[in-house]
Amino acid sequence: MRVQRSGIPLSLRSPTRWSGRAIFALFILTLLPVILGACAWHTRAEPAAPPTVGGSTLNKDDPQPSSPIRAAFYYQWFPEGWRQAGTFPFTVFTPTAGLYDSGSAATIAAQVMSMRYGNIDAAIVSWWGPNQKSEQIRVPALLAGAARVDPNFRIALYYEKEGTGDPTIDELRADLGYITREYAGQPNYLRMDGRPVLFVYDANDVDCAVVDRWRAANVNDAFYLDLKVVPGYSQCAAQPNGWHQYAPAEATSAVSDLSTSSGAFSISPGFAPAPDSTGSGVARPSLVRDVNRWTQEIRSMVTSGTRWQLITTFNEWGEGTAVESADQWATASGQGAYLDALHAVDRG
Repeated sequence: MRVQRSGIPLSLRSPTRWSGRAIFALFILTLLPVILGACAWHTRAEPAAPPTVGGSTLNKDDPQPSSPIRAAFYYQWFPEGWRQAGTFPFTVFTPTAGLYDSGSAATIAAQVMSMRYGNIDAAIVSWWGPNQKSEQIRVPALLAGAARVDPNFRIALYYEKEGTGDPTIDELRADLGYITREYAGQPNYLRMDGRPVLFVYDANDVDCAVVDRWRAANVNDAFYLDLKVVPGYSQCAAQPNGWHQYAPAEATSAVSDLSTSSGAFSISPGFAPAPDSTGSGVARPSLVRDVNRWTQEIRSMVTSGTRWQLITTFNEWGEGTAVESADQWATASGQGAYLDALHAVDRG
């Protein structure tokens, strides 16, 4: 260390003898950590808030069924549905559970247990719009009842209004908003890739315009949309997230995997609609029930490798497509031959 003749180190000299440049440099060195810290605080990206649906925060670790997903089309319109077209009961079969009430907690619990017995992961619930067919009471009851029976069982909606008309984009957006607020944020609502799943029945559509309307209505691709196939569906410029077929008079219906789709394989146990009171309904089944054929259909569905294994249906009694137990195919298990067969063949 250099020392003045007085013996005082240069570093301890009186500040009044420092140069202005040295004082400024010392000031900058002292404040540099503070300045850098402040800059980092202002430029640091805040962590993105997790997405919310229906007022609930979606957890990326939220357990959802893994592919393949076995799901059954499900109807909540009983006891009203037992009387249709002047006929009571509106079914050619006799449900083992009797002419039940879809809103009954005991009925919901028994049906969810039956679906789980059949290795079914989710129910695709017919939905006709806000406050239609008591949906505002029955869908919440189903969600709550299913969660009590098995928290891993999932519920999705089947949008039926598209099958009888062409809802406008504004109407579709309003309905999607309603579903988002009321149902999609529930822990046991079915989600795919973090998005709530919505199946769409579009029986009267004959071209790709239906896809264009739904893509426009589905702002920010908030929903995973799976549409019923239309003629030329594979050539549509815009594609939904998936396609499926609903054709209960056909034993099997396969929808091939597309670049923007997921593939679906649907099976039907039979098709025997109830005739109306004039006797002008279907005189005989157009797809006769056969448990042996049904077992083969299940195996074909499992080996198809598609994401969706669809059962048409769990309980559409009016069309005679139910796999729910009936006196005509009752078994010792209490679940009936068709659910027994589903139980015996895992989804793969």
